[in-house]
Amino acid sequence: QVQLVESGGDSVQAGGSLRLSCARTSREKHYAWCMGWFRQAPGIEREGVAAIDTLNRPTYSDSVKGRFTISKDGVNEDLLYLQLTSLKPEDTAMYYCAAIRKVGLCRLAPPANFDPMSYTYWGQGTQVTVSS
Repeated sequence: QVQLVESGGDSVQAGGSLRLSCARTSREKHYAWCMGWFRQAPGIEREGVAAIDTLNRPTYSDSVKGRFTISKDGVNEDLLYLQLTSLKPEDTAMYYCAAIRKVGLCRLAPPANFDPMSYTYWGQGTQVTVSS
């Protein structure tokens, strides 16, 4: 059983910063993971914004490139982060952590890295609200 729990969402003003966290728990070890951050605003399709593979190679959507940073904890690879900077009102959304596990290496080439159907496990989300 795999669980993903996000935290760190908040209400901030435009230009502000937040760090989102995703804690992954799994009884089964020895898997390789691809992890992603998605967001969804009301009435809009879920959008992939950042992803990272087993070799810690990040990818970003054009909408967040240069402002958001995805990373894994240096000590505990079950912790995933998304650093959000220079936030804009259009970044307002529920942010979700997603995961898929593989045997060996995991790599999702674009556009699969930002396709929700590529991921097996999802968290409940954490709300980010940016006011102007």
